[in-house]
Amino acid sequence: MRLDLAAVRQALDNDELEPYFQPVVELSTGLLKGFEVLARWNHPRLGLTLPENFISLAERDGFIGRLMEQILRKAFLSSSFVPAPLVLAFNVSPAQLHEPSVPSLIRKVAEEGGFPLDRLTVEITESGLMENLELAQTIARELKDMGCKLALDDFGTGYSSLFHLQALPFDVLKIDRSFVSSMTDKRQSRKIVAAIVGLAHSLDLITIAEGIETEEQAEMLLRLECKMGQGWLYGRPLTADRIPHMVDAAPGIPGSELSIHGDGWVASTLEALPAQRLAQLQAIYDGAPVGLCFLDRHLRYVSINRRLAAMNGSPPESYLGRTVQEMIPTVFPAIESYVLRALQGEVIEEVEFTRPANGHGMKDATNLVSYQPALDEAGEVIGISVAVIDISERKRTQQALLESEDHLRYMVDLNKAALWSMDSEGNVLDVNTGWLELTGLSREKTRSLGWLEEVHPDDVEPTMKALLDAMRTGTVIDIEYRIKTIDRGWRWMRSEGAPRIGSAGQIVRWYGSLEDVDERRNPAVQHS
Repeated sequence: MRLDLAAVRQALDNDELEPYFQPVVELSTGLLKGFEVLARWNHPRLGLTLPENFISLAERDGFIGRLMEQILRKAFLSSSFVPAPLVLAFNVSPAQLHEPSVPSLIRKVAEEGGFPLDRLTVEITESGLMENLELAQTIARELKDMGCKLALDDFGTGYSSLFHLQALPFDVLKIDRSFVSSMTDKRQSRKIVAAIVGLAHSLDLITIAEGIETEEQAEMLLRLECKMGQGWLYGRPLTADRIPHMVDAAPGIPGSELSIHGDGWVASTLEALPAQRLAQLQAIYDGAPVGLCFLDRHLRYVSINRRLAAMNGSPPESYLGRTVQEMIPTVFPAIESYVLRALQGEVIEEVEFTRPANGHGMKDATNLVSYQPALDEAGEVIGISVAVIDISERKRTQQALLESEDHLRYMVDLNKAALWSMDSEGNVLDVNTGWLELTGLSREKTRSLGWLEEVHPDDVEPTMKALLDAMRTGTVIDIEYRIKTIDRGWRWMRSEGAPRIGSAGQIVRWYGSLEDVDERRNPAVQHS
């Protein structure tokens, strides 16, 4: 059966139109925030009829005011099912923006239903603003004065969206379902949604995405920092009597368990960030103790902090829009392979290379560089974050320490006495050439407890007991035992050592020496 104007008029006369309620949730938490009120017609023979089949007829013949009043009156009378702070939203027909009486009609039915206007959002489509913007502005200001919030519906599908955002006092920006449904497949749609969210943030507007049907869409919107959403993923439109069930089952509402949507996200796109946040990020950027920059896919500088610019020897502003090869031509060949790998999605950490002097009075420098690919909402690499640490001073200190240790080892090795060092648990760490010449046992085989292989079997147990007692009490080590010398004979040795105490009072090392006392222990053997 084809619907006609007479059927719509009869439906209004018979009070057959009903409000349905579609849930609106907060994307980051899954919390229920309210419902959009939608018109439905339970036709006696055709059953549930969607608004596209009767709204245009009502608009054409001037019945749209009666239709809105009937839907809102029933919605507000059902508001006892919608506990605070949940809100209701409904769409005003473009034709009604030519009716100065619309605000008073909304106030009247809201008061009759006992629904507070500060929990009501009036959605306006751009097409309703085209013919008489001045009258639309007057109606919008009156709605705001009543306490209502205003939402611009189906944003991005009209011809003058930005102008309308400036002309009317909107609170909410709704992202059209056509962009949401295609954003997981079309890069252009993703970028449009990112731009809309970024614009809304800059204007301090709340964003609501329509038509969310999949987890992938929801997660992508969340990463873009879209605030709220609605669609079949969260629930289809339902009758008023089903609202209590939805409220009881919704996360975060009293009587239900709180569930967080997704695994948790950190905003990962620069395209959706407002100017204020960019200023905050720039302050963090410049205050970082390391050099930082971001390169686009063509290896052009999108941003650079002052520290890295100073490392390279040029002012920060000279880098923007120019390539790495242009700005640091002497360094580029050494890092080219790493940035190309990062563009393929590989994370590269702590690559060390020496930066040659660049002729600006700078010296050769040693840098530690990490390359982190930046991914958009679909996992596509959109650029590279580069972190650079100047470790020149650390390398010079390490080199000086190595030279000092080599010098100390050389001096120790000149000492003919057998010297040793041991950790706090009794493991030998090092010995000098005196031990090597005495026993013939290499440093590798001596370390840890390997030296015990050269101790006489009868002396191993008393030696270890004396050693453990000294370690337990922190007293000096003074032990005598026999070792097998390089000529495979046994000689008595005296091992003396003292602990090195750390700042917290704990033993960190033992240092000692080995003295030949065989003549004293076996005088008869020496004179035979």
